[in-house]
Amino acid sequence: MPSSPFFSAPPRSVALTAWLDALFSDAPYAMTPTSADASFRRYFRVTFQASPTLSKPYAEQPSLIVMDAPPGKEDCRPFIKVAGLLRGCGVNAPEVIAQDLAQGFLLLSDLGDVTYQIALERGANAQALYKDAIAALVTSQRDINAQVLPAYDETLLRRELDLFPDWFVARHCGHELRDDERAMLERTFALLIAVARAQPQVFVHRDYHVRNLMDVAENRPGVLDFQDAVMGPITYDLVSLLRDAYVAWDEEQQLDWAIRYWERARAAGLPVAMRFDNFWRDFEWMGVQRHLKVVGIFARLWHRDGKDAYLADVPRVLNYLRHACARYVDLTPLLHFLDTLEKYETK
Repeated sequence: MPSSPFFSAPPRSVALTAWLDALFSDAPYAMTPTSADASFRRYFRVTFQASPTLSKPYAEQPSLIVMDAPPGKEDCRPFIKVAGLLRGCGVNAPEVIAQDLAQGFLLLSDLGDVTYQIALERGANAQALYKDAIAALVTSQRDINAQVLPAYDETLLRRELDLFPDWFVARHCGHELRDDERAMLERTFALLIAVARAQPQVFVHRDYHVRNLMDVAENRPGVLDFQDAVMGPITYDLVSLLRDAYVAWDEEQQLDWAIRYWERARAAGLPVAMRFDNFWRDFEWMGVQRHLKVVGIFARLWHRDGKDAYLADVPRVLNYLRHACARYVDLTPLLHFLDTLEKYETK
């Protein structure tokens, strides 16, 4: 039985404990909560007390991770599928050691608790971290057959963009759109979707950033939170990495890493634009789509789910938006609208 008092009451925790007890044959273990998540999933780390006699593969693991994904709210199957795709091409995703899909439980190998964000805060070499992240990204885009995944189609892109007016503009800023503002957003969204759909379509993680990349000793990075992967625009994950909602790099550094990615992608035979300036334009426009979605999600997390931790990152994301919109005539109306919202925005 686990030693943590955390498991004294909630029904799902009782069911999870029973599942693990059966897997570990009464070996003494401790379980502690780990890593926050914006979804309904919960994660726990399992460590063994003393030296239990365990059959493989448990005996070879110093610790394990348990995912609790409540059926009806979360589906474990995409996680299992994408983990297999990533591991199949040599990218370091968790191994699924045991599963109970009916209850929504997965037992996973443990990639540790040092994210790229933590590593950077501790003074790790950013160049080395990002070199490895770019290498893994190119590998996944080159080697995974993205056609087995859902498409990042117009419907999904539009649903994400609608988070901006619905949750950030209306709910967070308290601003009621005028007819001309609504028309401007419609035109802008259509342009953004067209640029995204015109790009080569490859494997897209969708949240390839410092909180989902792990600084591990071997085969860095460890990659997490990939269950929403799709077949989509080739610049999307690079935008997630270089224009991260949680850490900012100056544009000179962004350009340096983007060029390194572009050169590596071309050498790998990926269908990136032949000219870097065209690739960079696609990158920036993809970033506008992503960041409109992100501020909408962060606003929803606060106003619907009561999670305010993400509000501190909104100014960084808005800065990305303003910077990109200032460069392109077709995005100037959106820039002016963002400036208008400043007087409405609340915390």
